[in-house]
Amino acid sequence: MAEKSQRGFAAMNSEKQKEIARKGGKAAHEKGTAHEFTPEEAREAGRKGGQAAHQKGTAHEFTPEEAREAGRKGGQAARRRGAEQEVSREAAEQAQVDQRREEEQKAA
Repeated sequence: MAEKSQRGFAAMNSEKQKEIARKGGKAAHEKGTAHEFTPEEAREAGRKGGQAAHQKGTAHEFTPEEAREAGRKGGQAARRRGAEQEVSREAAEQAQVDQRREEEQKAA
């Protein structure tokens, strides 16, 4: 059977395809018609993608060392986020204290 020739989008190189897709996504977001995944939808899509990759045999299988490294990096990121939240919370509390002092000084 003769092989079908590729035309249009399929015939473009991957960089050109990515550029066109990026522009389309940007336009959809600006227009307000782009789909925004909820955390649940994203989780489900990731699960389905992982299952499909495992069935095809293209999924990455982590070695124990890779898994440890990924876990270590995740823990560090979580610690950084927690520290950043603590700093923001302290700054917000200090701003409230400062505002109360200003109000008290104006009232006096």
